This record gives sequence, structure tokens and C-alpha cells, in this order.
Amino acid sequence: MSIEIRNISKKFGEKEVLKGISYTFEKGKVSMIIGASGSGKSVTLKCLVGLLKPDSGQILYDGIDFHQTNRQELKEIRQNIGMLFQGGALFDSMTVAENVAFPIKMFTKWSKAEIQKRVDFCLERVNLTHSPNAYPAEISGGMKKRVGIARAIALNPKYLFVDEPNSGLDPLTSSVIDKLIQELTIEFNMTTIVVSHDMNSVMNIGDSIMFVYQGRKEWEGTKHNILRPNNPHLEEFIFVSDLIKRE
Repeated sequence: MSIEIRNISKKFGEKEVLKGISYTFEKGKVSMIIGASGSGKSVTLKCLVGLLKPDSGQILYDGIDFHQTNRQELKEIRQNIGMLFQGGALFDSMTVAENVAFPIKMFTKWSKAEIQKRVDFCLERVNLTHSPNAYPAEISGGMKKRVGIARAIALNPKYLFVDEPNSGLDPLTSSVIDKLIQELTIEFNMTTIVVSHDMNSVMNIGDSIMFVYQGRKEWEGTKHNILRPNNPHLEEFIFVSDLIKRE
């Protein structure tokens, strides 16, 4: 269940924010899209999930063109997408359990018992069985991220998209979230794509890495060769990230 982008470009007015990016995101691996703010990584993610449409190029889900598909194929792809938003994007008026149940109720006709069983499983998988009735305002930032992950896997997706999972978290909690994303990717054999500027995450869970600079793919590789990238822009990005981490 791979995702391939072929030469995608995107403009906002006269500003070209994506300039012919191509890449393949493989099943069962955590693929990282990294780059500085304004590099185009978030726009790439929005194109991948259908929030934006590229001006040119293709996005292929297992060979099916996401933006040239029929309604039924598009529905099937969307039902197989899980999304963890940067801020968690939980519904404040819903409990933890109700947040996890929300996509199940929206996209399936499961019975109450079936929904409850899946919610219980997802909360257990992210170690939140003790807080099903809590509201988002009553839990920590790290717990909110775990609720977001539980909701993202509620429909057992083939594709998981994660936007800055460690934003606002301390290093220990960030490590917990990273490990959880990696474990779930392997367990459910998902195609997982993570947008991040956190080099700790890259080194911990990045099976494959695409570095975006000013709208172009400037480098691709793995965590094993990223520290010798032979690319001045990536070297600068790594160095600045390391300085920020130390401060």
C-alpha cells in the first residue's frame, strides 16, 4: 500500500511553493518529510490528503490517481486514511472515548457494541484506558496526542499522516509519541508519512527521509546516511536543529 507522488507542483498566486516533487512512500515504513518553515513540506502533506490539489503532477495511492479517480475509489481511499493533526484537533465538547468513536460513527454502520469494542482497543493501544470519560481540557498535551493517534487508527487505516507530532511536547513525551507511531506503523503495516522539523524524531523513527528546500526535493535517504548528506542546505538545517535542541 504505497503512495507515489510524481512531479507535483503548486502555486499560490505567483508564488510557486512546490516545484516538481517526486517521491515514493513505502508500506510498513515511517517516511519523514523534513525542512524549515516555509519549505513546502506542509503543502506537500495537504496535497497528499486532498486538502489541496496540485496544479500539475500525480498522487498515486497504490497506482490509483487520487485527483483523477471516480467517486467510489475516492471514498475508499479516504476511508483508509488516518490523520494526526499538529494540535490534536480534538472536539472539546466530546470525551476521550467520544473523540475516538467519532470517525467510526461517521464512516461505518457498526453497532454500539462494535464501536465500543474498537474504541476500547484503540485506547488500550495508546495506554489511555484510564481516561475514557475525560475531556480534552482535563488532560495533558501528550495525552491529547495519544487520543489523536487512537482516533487516527480507529478505522484501521492503510495510510497514516502525521503533522508535527512533537510540537509543544517535552523530549520524554516526544520520544513516547515517536515510539508509538513507529510501533503502530509496523503492527498495522501502514504507509506512514510524518511532517517534522525535529531531528530527534528523524533519527529515532525515520525509515526514509525527504528533505524539502524552497519547494524542491533536495535530498532523500535514511537516518543512517543523513548526517553525511553532501548537501549544504540539509547540513545547515541539521546544524540549526541541533543548536535549537541544545538551547
